[in-house]
Amino acid sequence: MNKPKPKLLIELLQDLPLAYKINSRPGDLVISGIQFDSRKLQPGNLFVAMTGGSSDGHTYIPAALKNGAAAVVGTQEINELDVPYIQVANSREALAYLASAFYGHPGRKLTVIGVTGTDGKTTTCNLIYQILKNAGIKAGLISTVNAVIGEEIIDTGFHVTTPEATEVQYYLTRMVEAGLTHVVLETTSHGLVQHRVTSCEYDIAVVTNITHEHLDYHGTYESYRDAKAKLFLSLNDTKDKKNGNPRLSILNADDQSYKHLDSLIPDRKCAYSIFGRGNLNARDIRYSANFVEFTAEGNGFSIPVQCNLPGDFNVSNCLAALAVTVVGLGIDPAAAAKGISALEGVPGRMENIDLGQPFTAIVDFAHTPNALKRALETARQMTKGRVIAMFGSAGLRDRQKRRMMAEVSVEMADITILTAEDPRTESLDDILAEMADAAKKTGGVEGKTFYRVPDRGDAIRLAVKLAQPGDLVMSCGKGHEQSMCFEVIEYPWDDRTAMRAALAERLNLNGPKMPELPTSCK
Repeated sequence: MNKPKPKLLIELLQDLPLAYKINSRPGDLVISGIQFDSRKLQPGNLFVAMTGGSSDGHTYIPAALKNGAAAVVGTQEINELDVPYIQVANSREALAYLASAFYGHPGRKLTVIGVTGTDGKTTTCNLIYQILKNAGIKAGLISTVNAVIGEEIIDTGFHVTTPEATEVQYYLTRMVEAGLTHVVLETTSHGLVQHRVTSCEYDIAVVTNITHEHLDYHGTYESYRDAKAKLFLSLNDTKDKKNGNPRLSILNADDQSYKHLDSLIPDRKCAYSIFGRGNLNARDIRYSANFVEFTAEGNGFSIPVQCNLPGDFNVSNCLAALAVTVVGLGIDPAAAAKGISALEGVPGRMENIDLGQPFTAIVDFAHTPNALKRALETARQMTKGRVIAMFGSAGLRDRQKRRMMAEVSVEMADITILTAEDPRTESLDDILAEMADAAKKTGGVEGKTFYRVPDRGDAIRLAVKLAQPGDLVMSCGKGHEQSMCFEVIEYPWDDRTAMRAALAERLNLNGPKMPELPTSCK
């Protein structure tokens, strides 16, 4: 990317649609960049002090000034600074608008498609992206797995949700410079509430589903649902664009969120369903161990679709992608179906790991009760043997999930193995005890139908050891992620590498070494 052209502070403030107070006239002060981390700040940058979690960016203002900050944005009243200080009500929101203005409002030069939901966001984003590519549209992608800009793939799989606003606007600018016209942006509830995607200028908004997740942050399901709804409401804020404004909302008519979201959105919308409840429906669904086939029926078209991702939840994901591309963008239905069939898989989503073993080994990102339930339903469709499920539940996150996921697995899997999954500063033994207690109350018998294995590598080894010919082993919860957090340290970890290591050990093959965690036996 060409180095961003410096901007006058007064230009950035003229574009800021928020009330603010400033302690001095900005004059002809030039801003060379925008930064919220004082450690990364370069001379001439605008420093934005953000408050959240356990840190307060205002305490780093002296460090930012020492590093050469040309001006500062914050929420506190500060009168004695030698540089311009801009006081706003919400510095995160200001950061998003300032970053967009600094980069020249790249979202206004792209057709921006936002995908939100609890489960299925990344898969749906990849389906949409593949359809656009197959239709000859120059598209980019920003997901929790990676950012794709032309031929460049940037890994984003290190425990991130939606990137911060400065990064999002940077990626969008890179896409504009690369000549892209469309972008698919995976949009989380945190990203919406924390203004990471404010000023992205969305044109089409999609929801996959809204189920139990992130209640540690949002408090209630209703608050979580309302956070997701911000994506749809933001369509009204999108500026007019030369390439048009679809302003289309795409809803899942089969999901519990549908009635509420439908009542909020008076304008153009499309509902999809696998039960015939929508404007775009799937019929004649045929399941296979490694793919799913169905007929998609919409207004004026009926097309056969094959998706190389198993499970009825992927039928829903395909319908969402078809709604975006066919209904929203006018892509030929047959071309869209061809795009879906061209997607071979998504990293860490029902990913098959095959070293020649006589049973199926899967790595999946399922880390919510609903996602685990759907993954286990799909596993049943993929094998006539036993299903062995292995997963954990994150520390410092929604505690209700621990009980719910253990209950789901004991009811649906033949064998459940409870293990570590980012315990952070919580006691791993306590987390596993909560899950084991729920498993017992659901009828599980420890040592027979469920096990506790603190080390995730050993848990995968046990799952592989217990597997008999025809069984299916599924490691859930980490998917594509490249690390696991103990205390405050991120240790390198990849479930796919760990699964290959365990399989190689069982089969006496040369393979990768099992990654080590603090729980590993030395």
